[in-house]
Amino acid sequence: MSEHGAVPAFELRGIEKHYGFVKALAGVDFHVRPGEVVALLGDNGAGKSTLLKVMSGAHAPTYGEIFVGGRRVELGSPRAAAEAGVQMVYQDLALIDAADIATNLTLGREPVRKGLLGWLGVLDKKAMRREAEREIQALGVTTAPVTRAVEMLSGGQRQVVALARAAVRVGDAANAVLLLDEPTAALGYAQTKQVGELVRTMADRGIAVVVVTHNLPFCFDVADRIAVLNRGRKVADVLRSETDNDAIVGWITGAKAPQENLVAGSR
Repeated sequence: MSEHGAVPAFELRGIEKHYGFVKALAGVDFHVRPGEVVALLGDNGAGKSTLLKVMSGAHAPTYGEIFVGGRRVELGSPRAAAEAGVQMVYQDLALIDAADIATNLTLGREPVRKGLLGWLGVLDKKAMRREAEREIQALGVTTAPVTRAVEMLSGGQRQVVALARAAVRVGDAANAVLLLDEPTAALGYAQTKQVGELVRTMADRGIAVVVVTHNLPFCFDVADRIAVLNRGRKVADVLRSETDNDAIVGWITGAKAPQENLVAGSR
């Protein structure tokens, strides 16, 4: 495991989320440090999706505080989260199928031609392709030519494009955070391994990564730390090297009692 900074890149304190009389999250503390990969696990209905929505700015917490780089922030929208350096990669990837890889990677920040053509908003396609190739090479992954339409890619290639786009958007932010929702869903072994290598590459660049997954082998391959939710509460927060599959399954199902002292998850 790489050395991680003392100040969390992203931190939640006492997060609660109520939907009427239903308490989806109850006093959840959570953090991830720069260069760290934390797997967020739990059964269906445990609160993982709700916590991701709070972290990505899609839902405001009913109670609790959010900190980025030690500074308290209000993430009132996904745009506010993005401006704070938090990028979410959804399970459906949110790619434009009809557009090519280069267009998807530069979406929202496309370079324009110089002179009058730029003033008219004409895009610089060559510059877009050069930038896309440069970013993919920097991540050390191989995929299809950047001129290929996303709809022609395999599931693994699409996931690589989505992750690369998120990495580009956080750039060199001091407290860059990536939130990944089931990044290996419907992927085969080789594609899952490639995604895992990319996740570790991003962590090595200092990006804090939170992965929600049901894939325990993938979790143990890529995570530095594992946090488990059960019925809206955090019941475990352990270093990957200090736990095993049986313990994690026990916390997920409720067969194992919650940790008495969540040392790994403390501030």
